[in-house]
Amino acid sequence: MIGKLTGIIDFIHDDHVIIDVSGVGYMVFCSSKTLSILKKGAKVSLLIDTYVREDNISLFGFHHQEEKASFVILQTVSGIGTRMALAILSCFTPEELGCAIANLDKEAFRRVSGVGPKLADRILVELKGKTFSQYNNTYVVNQRYINTIAEDAISALINLGVQRNEVTNLVTNIINEQPDITLDNLIRLALQKRAKT
Repeated sequence: MIGKLTGIIDFIHDDHVIIDVSGVGYMVFCSSKTLSILKKGAKVSLLIDTYVREDNISLFGFHHQEEKASFVILQTVSGIGTRMALAILSCFTPEELGCAIANLDKEAFRRVSGVGPKLADRILVELKGKTFSQYNNTYVVNQRYINTIAEDAISALINLGVQRNEVTNLVTNIINEQPDITLDNLIRLALQKRAKT
């Protein structure tokens, strides 16, 4: 799994960039705030969140860890996926987002395309009082996120040919030992443990 990319920016589009890494072009989706500081032809390093689905793998890039952590936490709200999380981070810095939630500022979310009153209410209710803290370069989030990465890891490993019963046990045991593990590290560690058996 990809956790970071360093290369030259080939193209900048409305919602993504193409980064040339040793001749391979990676499509990376970013918030408009991250896109605004990138320049075509410049060297860049982006933190990457890799999303594996049955029919595709998507890369999401972030200029700093706080934005990446906010991206992950936003998706713990029901109704918010990767694209909506990016749309919100295109309008708010992590600090602004935290202030809006702390102040229960429902009106602040009106500027985000696709966020109506009901979704704004859910964001404020479900994220009120939520915090994330740095620990061993990962971010501890709530149980809903842990469930999400477990499901994503199981799906990815099944696609790689591992049997469901085996992969479920592997993933469950790893999360019990390391509840703050990232998706990338969870899949990598599961494959390592399987190879040793």
